[in-house]
Amino acid sequence: MSKNNEEQGFKNVRELINDIGVQMNIPEMCRLRLMECERELTIHFPVKMDDGRVEVFTGFRVVHNDSRGPSKGGIRYHPDVNLDEVRTLAALMTLKTAVANIPYGGAKGAVICNPKIMSQSELERLTRRYASDIAIMIGPEKDIPAPDVGTNPRVMAWIMDTYSMGKGYSVPSVVTGKPLEIGGSTGRFEATGRGCMVSALLAAKHLHIDPQEATVVVQGCGNVGAVTADLLAKEGCRITAISDSKGGVYNPKGLNLESVFNHKKETGSVIGARNTEEVTNAELLELKCDILVVAALENAIVRTNAPAVKAKIIIEGANGPTTPEADKILLDKGVFLVPDILANAGGVIVSYLEWVQGLQSFYWDETEVNKYLGDLMTNAFNQVLCIREDEKVDMRKAAYMVALRRLAVAMTTRGIFP
Repeated sequence: MSKNNEEQGFKNVRELINDIGVQMNIPEMCRLRLMECERELTIHFPVKMDDGRVEVFTGFRVVHNDSRGPSKGGIRYHPDVNLDEVRTLAALMTLKTAVANIPYGGAKGAVICNPKIMSQSELERLTRRYASDIAIMIGPEKDIPAPDVGTNPRVMAWIMDTYSMGKGYSVPSVVTGKPLEIGGSTGRFEATGRGCMVSALLAAKHLHIDPQEATVVVQGCGNVGAVTADLLAKEGCRITAISDSKGGVYNPKGLNLESVFNHKKETGSVIGARNTEEVTNAELLELKCDILVVAALENAIVRTNAPAVKAKIIIEGANGPTTPEADKILLDKGVFLVPDILANAGGVIVSYLEWVQGLQSFYWDETEVNKYLGDLMTNAFNQVLCIREDEKVDMRKAAYMVALRRLAVAMTTRGIFP
């Protein structure tokens, strides 16, 4: 990957913040602050591997903005992650928490590694060393990590334990997405997918599409994609295609998701599931459908493939799956796109609930958590939709407008120290 491409993500977000901020008459002080990250930590740390070798890994923790509360953001383990990607995701978290109207700022963390080829003991040693090195930045009052691509509740448990050992007492609220046994929240695993499901149904309602007659294509069969597909199927939608990193499967009459998921569990991929036709990830994005859920990684829909997208609604389950050039093409085609900072906010909403529960040592059941998530997602969607209608803009711009207004109020109210 070229250096220019590596640095494009944060540049795109900065330009959107500045351009929309100027149109909204957001104070220059606020725009300038939001176009930079407040704190960035890059670390290079040794890890002893199972065969006795020592490898040096590179990790990051970036806080974009904490004007509205402690910063919040996941930790990604991936071989291709870089600092610009972490900056981009941290900025999107700032906007996402503001759109959802929860009292958080935005942050992100990452380690350049391939967790798929590492043993559990190697991952634990890597995680604990990384956690000890970023301990100067994280804490329940200032910056709260969570799972992301390549990490899971087990990794969060190691981080929580490492941080707690440094403090001398248990600090469950230092991370979210933990196992239930050590203070995790019910409903957290399904939260991002549930938020995508709520967004999809609200978008369908707005366009007068009956869920019982809607066809859905899902790119991504991880936590977000699989849960979204399953929940939409339970609402009566027909899931016609789904994919993972190796490729996808298609059946215009509708997939048997239980069979597809079991096949993936047994073989490591959805490819080859019974009564399905194999499609590539590229072909999947161009299938005719009412709702396309893009829940894999960044830059899935770009200038070259956007013209071939046939969906009426796009739900951005992943962060940054659509490039600015593709955005314009989709808008011209009349596609109703629910942007990432709105569509996948369910995860951070339930992370917020988990954090509150940890601070109070008081826990809610899954029904209460899911209701709270549904209410907040619906409120956020309706507020963004209202701005879209009033200002005659697309949903992404409307979501940015909602977020920037709240961030500007917070920053101007607090002022500048000293």
